Amino acid sequence: MSKAFTRERDDAGDDDGDTPSGPALPAGAKNYFTPGGYRRLRDELRQLLDVERPRVVETVAWAASNGDRSENGDYLYGKKRLREIDRRIRFLTRRLDLAEVVDPSVHQGSDQVFFGATVTYADEAGNARTVTIKGVDESDPLAGEVSWVSPVARALLKAREGDEVLLRTPAGVERIELIQVRYPAPERPGSGSRQAPGCA
Repeated sequence: MSKAFTRERDDAGDDDGDTPSGPALPAGAKNYFTPGGYRRLRDELRQLLDVERPRVVETVAWAASNGDRSENGDYLYGKKRLREIDRRIRFLTRRLDLAEVVDPSVHQGSDQVFFGATVTYADEAGNARTVTIKGVDESDPLAGEVSWVSPVARALLKAREGDEVLLRTPAGVERIELIQVRYPAPERPGSGSRQAPGCA
C-alpha cells in the first residue's frame, strides 16, 4: 500500500464526535453569557479563524512541499495543531450559536441575586467568601467566578441580602448567609438585556 494512503490518516477520528473543549451545558439549558464573556469568546473565535489558522495552514503547506511527510516535524506538528484549532473553532461556534447575552447591570442597586451578581456570603463558621455568578463558558473559579449551574449559584439565585439559604454539596448541606449583593455599572448607555435564571 502506498505511504500516501497510510500517513494521511493521521487526522482520522477528528470529526464532530471529538471531545469538547469546555464544560458541558445542562440538557435543554440556554448558554448565558455576560456581555464581556461573550465578547471574549467571539474574539477568540475571530483570532483563530483570521490569524492563527491561516498561519498554521501556510506552515503546513510549506512543510508538505519539503518532501517526505513521515519524518517532517513541521508538517506533523502543524497538522496536529490544525486539528486542535479546528476542534476549538467547532466548539466555539456551537457555543456562540446557543449564546444568550444578559446584561447584569440592569439590576444595579438591587439586593436580590440574579445572573451576573457579585455576592458576598458567610458560611456557618463565619468565613466570608465572594463569588460572581457567570456563564458556564466564562466562569473561572480561581478568580472567584462560578457558573450559574454550580451548587453555590443555585443556592444564591433569587435570594436577598440578609437571607439564609441551604448550600447542597457532595460534602453535605450547609447554611450560608448573604451579606452583600452587587452588580456592575452599565457598559454603555442603551444596552439591552435578556432574562436569565433568577431574573423573573
